[in-house]
Amino acid sequence: MIDKHTNIAPELVNSSTIKYNNKQRYEATHQVTVIGIIVNILLAAVQLIGGFFAHSQALIADGLHTLSDLASDFVVLFAAKLASKDADEDHPYGHERIETLATVVLGMALAGVAVGIGLSAFDRLIHPESLLQPSAIAILFALLGIIAKEGLYQYTHYVANKVDSNLLRANALHHRSDAISSLLVALGVAGSVFLQIPWLDAAAAILVAIMIFYMGVRLILDSTMELVDTSVELDKVAKIKDFISNLEGVDSLHLLRTRKMGSKVLADVHIQVNAYLTVSEGHYIAESVINKTGKAFPEMTDITVHIDPENDEKSSFSVKLPSRSELMQQLYPHLQESGLADNIDNIVLHYLDGKIDIEIYLKGELADEKMANLVKGCQSLTSMRKITLYQKAIMCDNPCIVAQVAR
Repeated sequence: MIDKHTNIAPELVNSSTIKYNNKQRYEATHQVTVIGIIVNILLAAVQLIGGFFAHSQALIADGLHTLSDLASDFVVLFAAKLASKDADEDHPYGHERIETLATVVLGMALAGVAVGIGLSAFDRLIHPESLLQPSAIAILFALLGIIAKEGLYQYTHYVANKVDSNLLRANALHHRSDAISSLLVALGVAGSVFLQIPWLDAAAAILVAIMIFYMGVRLILDSTMELVDTSVELDKVAKIKDFISNLEGVDSLHLLRTRKMGSKVLADVHIQVNAYLTVSEGHYIAESVINKTGKAFPEMTDITVHIDPENDEKSSFSVKLPSRSELMQQLYPHLQESGLADNIDNIVLHYLDGKIDIEIYLKGELADEKMANLVKGCQSLTSMRKITLYQKAIMCDNPCIVAQVAR
């Protein structure tokens, strides 16, 4: 339910939501990524050394995977730095798409590492003489990897949600995949040690490779969808439509389009308002829609509102109708013939449903015959749907209708 007084749906607005600017988002991203780099350096060293001495190919594969995380962490730092720049003349919508592009790079790097690990493990499987029998201590190294990676996932995911960063979410997902791969390593090593099945270690390495490849492809596909201006989720679109439709002054809406740009959402929408509002009131309603929608959905940082006096999806187009100057050329001879050319205070045109409604505001005390002649002459205007004459009443400053005719 939307409160008509505030026009804000309580369930859509989170009072605890904090909108971080580009600098704050970069500082948070920098901090969490540097911590990830330090952890990955220490963990990779432990995994590689432990895998070498414990004779575990799966553990060595996991160590190489951790080293690849270092490369991705530096990509995150570089991309976050560039994406934190404010909009400029060359990039009027900001630099957030750099985050998206960096996420694609992360996905490609993951997929490449997965292929290398998988081929190496498969080669060992088809050459049994190269298989190694890991020692029990390899299990401890694998468990250490699970704890470290899951810890990084929880921390990175928390910060990603806090500052609303898809790039950090991708890196958090990367850490979670690492934790799962380390779990597979632990299971493979345990099977090799306790069941005396040497190929389980290599099989675990292949499973790790498949898992890494899947995560890489997922990152690539998700980010590519954003690069080609994919809309936000359908349920979110429905909520936005419902919210705007209930704002004061909005009769209806159509053609709502959204697209993602990093953590931001850009949108444009057509709203239908009362056809006879002034331009200034229509502009006020548009500004109100932008401000209130931005507060209800903080991720929507750029909203364009197009004002429609009618549903242009169903109504006849008015683009072929004469412009004001062209219509005035047609109307002026009738003003002269009626003797009212010097008594015009204002002429208002309404382009509706493929026709023009003409409102003529007159000044001074005028004979009814002159006004009747003007109305009669204007009926020859093929583009006209209705003409209304207004004249100020003697005892009142507000104009009143003195003549009207409609087709």
